[in-house]
Order: sequence, then structure tokens, then C-alpha cells
Amino acid sequence: MEAPNDPGTLILASLTADTRHGHAIMQDIEAFAGVRLGPGTLYGALQRLERDGLIEAVPSDDRRQPYHLTAAGSKALSARLEAFAAVIRTAEHRLQP
Repeated sequence: MEAPNDPGTLILASLTADTRHGHAIMQDIEAFAGVRLGPGTLYGALQRLERDGLIEAVPSDDRRQPYHLTAAGSKALSARLEAFAAVIRTAEHRLQP
């Protein structure tokens, strides 16, 4: 299971809202998760996610490369979120007296 602050998970979550280029993804993640990804971490994760078919580069005339979430990426994010939810449910149950 990926960690909630895993760069790939954060990128997938960012791309659920809109097609974004790398810098916009970094800004969005920092805003919603409070996590600052360095460029090397971000672009390495983008390459892996694209290679795995979870995101796709969108053709653009701009020098910045936008990406969007694929159906496989949406499914992968849903599975990761369900795994996180199961951990949270277990922890909440164990906290109850």
C-alpha cells in the first residue's frame, strides 16, 4: 500500500480536479496536502505514472507539458483511497474504549 503522502498518490489526487502542468501540480499539492514536492521528485513520479498508464500527457503548444488522469489512474487512486480508509477505520475502531 502506498503512503497517503506518496508523490504518485498526491499527483493522481491533484489531477482529479483538472488537467495541469508540473508547476501547477506542485502548487496544488502544497495547497491541499501541505506537502512540497521538489522538481526531481515530481517529474520522476510523473514519468512513472505516465509509463504505468495512470496519467497521460496532453498535446500543447505551450512549453509546459500538461497531464490528465486516465481511467486507469482514476481506478488506481480509488483503490489507494479505499486502502487508506480501511486503515483509518481500523485505527478508529481500536481507539474506542
